[in-house]
Parts: sequence; structure tokens; C-alpha cells
Amino acid sequence: MNYKYILIQDDQKVRTITLNRVDVHNAFNDEFIDEMIHAFDEVAKLESIQIVKLNANGKSFSAGADLNWMKKMISYSKEDNHKDSLKLSKMFSTMNSIPQLLFGVVHGHAFGGALGMIAVCDYVIANNKPLYSFSEVRLGLIPAVISEFVIPKIGYSQAQAYFTTGLRFDSKRAKEIGLIHEVVEDSELESRSLKLIESFLKAGTIAQGRSKRFVKEAMENFKNLDFDYTDWCAQNISELRVSDEGQEGMNALLEKRSASWVKK
Repeated sequence: MNYKYILIQDDQKVRTITLNRVDVHNAFNDEFIDEMIHAFDEVAKLESIQIVKLNANGKSFSAGADLNWMKKMISYSKEDNHKDSLKLSKMFSTMNSIPQLLFGVVHGHAFGGALGMIAVCDYVIANNKPLYSFSEVRLGLIPAVISEFVIPKIGYSQAQAYFTTGLRFDSKRAKEIGLIHEVVEDSELESRSLKLIESFLKAGTIAQGRSKRFVKEAMENFKNLDFDYTDWCAQNISELRVSDEGQEGMNALLEKRSASWVKK
């Protein structure tokens, strides 16, 4: 697929996906959503890629929904809107389900649905410039589609506060509520991102992916009172301990050397 609104770049085990609709602050429209779904479907199949970095060109990370796209929605029937919302949800769920570590790098403002993209990232770094807002309520709407991914990330209390008010907040506050994980000066964003990727790559590829899946499954299993959570945890770690990667990692520790996958 030839992408119009995103850029793809590979560097060894890292694939960078860059939002590139700079003229409209990387806002979503139908084509953009299709491209994102395709790009993340494709990268999910690649065992050669361990880290997926998500960033953006231009002044903003993303303004959320494109205004022209929203104009079309005004004339949509309820059925059309339902179909459209399911497609947007598919974009977030596709991003959320890739086996690789999804690393978000936020350099500019993020509003509305853009916060859904941030929420599905496993680790997010931002500079101190962006403002964030669940702005839907100020349009007479609610952030329903992204709620599936945002509420588990920031919790009930923070979601209720910011979903219902549409208040803007900065990177410091975004970190406090758990939406992002690290805030740096603007001049340090690129160098810190590179250092983080270098650190991420020290993890075993299989273990990293399994850990990501484990956390998601754990959240579901917590809700099931009949589920033997303790035994499930024991089964997961025992499988990894006897795996080739687990054996190599433990032996490397005992032998006081780097594991075979760590770049020398």
C-alpha cells in the first residue's frame, strides 16, 4: 500500500511510523484511518521488528478528527455513524494489539481521538510543550470510542474529570494521571528517545511481547472471580523459564555477560 498520510522507516529492529498530515495537524479522516489500520496490521506480522515508534511531523502530534470529516458526519444517519465509529475503533484496537512494544513520542498538542493513540502506546515520552484535551464534550459529543483504551490507562476518577469537562492539561499533568510516562525538555526529546529505544532493545523479543500480552490478559482475568489467577501466573512464567530465550537470559545473568540479543 502506498501511504499518503503516514511515513514508514525501518532501522534494524525498529520501525518508525510517522503521522504526516501536517497541513491539518495530523487530524484523522477516512483515508488516514485506513492507512493506520493497514500499517499496524502489517507490522504486527513482522518478527524482525521489536519496537514500533509512533511520532508525528509538524507542530502538533494530532488534532483528532478532521473538520471536513466531521462535516460529513453531520449528515450521516445513526447507522452510518455507527459504522464509522467501529472503523475508528478498529484503528485503535489494531494499534493496541500489535505484539511489539509501541513507543509513543509526543512533541506537540494532542486533542480528542489523538489521546486514544497515546493511550494504546506501551511507553510514551513527551516534551514539555504539548497541551492535551478530551475535547469531545465541547462539541456536544463524548470520547466513547477511545474510552476502551483510555480508562484502563488513567483510571475512573481521572477519566470522569477530564471526559466531562474537556479541560486542557499539560505534559506534567498527563504524566501524573498515567497517560504518558516521561516528560523532557524539548531539546532533549530526540536524544532521550534514542536512549530509550537502546534500552528497550536489551529485552528479549519474545519476553517483551509476552509481557505486553500478559498485562492485557491480567486486566481481564482480574474481573473473573472464578479464574485461578495464581496458577495462570505460574504457568506463564514457567513456560518462559524453559524457553530458549529464557534459558539464554538466565544463563547470561549467571555468567555475568550480556544476553545474545543485546547489541554489543
